[in-house]
Amino acid sequence: MTSSDSEVRALLDSRVQAAQDKDIDRLMSLYSPDIVYYDVVPPLQFVGTEEVRRNFVRWFDEYDGPISLETHDLTIATDADVAFVNMLHLDSGTRKNGLPISIWVRSTVCCRRSGGTWTITHEHISVPINPENMQAWFPPET
Repeated sequence: MTSSDSEVRALLDSRVQAAQDKDIDRLMSLYSPDIVYYDVVPPLQFVGTEEVRRNFVRWFDEYDGPISLETHDLTIATDADVAFVNMLHLDSGTRKNGLPISIWVRSTVCCRRSGGTWTITHEHISVPINPENMQAWFPPET
């Protein structure tokens, strides 16, 4: 693992911890001002930190208490000042309606280093869908 790989991994660990803590300011500090973020909720594309901030606050507000994010199958590729990352996340917690939820999401993250600091410049979230019934796909418990 290169030092760039380690730095990007630390950035992603900070991202997960800030999301779990619902610390919007710390989370947004990890994103580039010109972030382009694709999500599974309308309007599907969020551009710039203000739009992304509103989307994260909406997500945080759906949960009563903390959000658990488990990262699986993390792959990091770095070259000079650019990084490409993909992973699976198990997103779980208790919704405001009292129901527990656990859902797998795919995440692709692109980062750029400027002035020695890595920031997230692009993120794409998707939910695996079973094409036979068009329902969210959940891997078997292991």
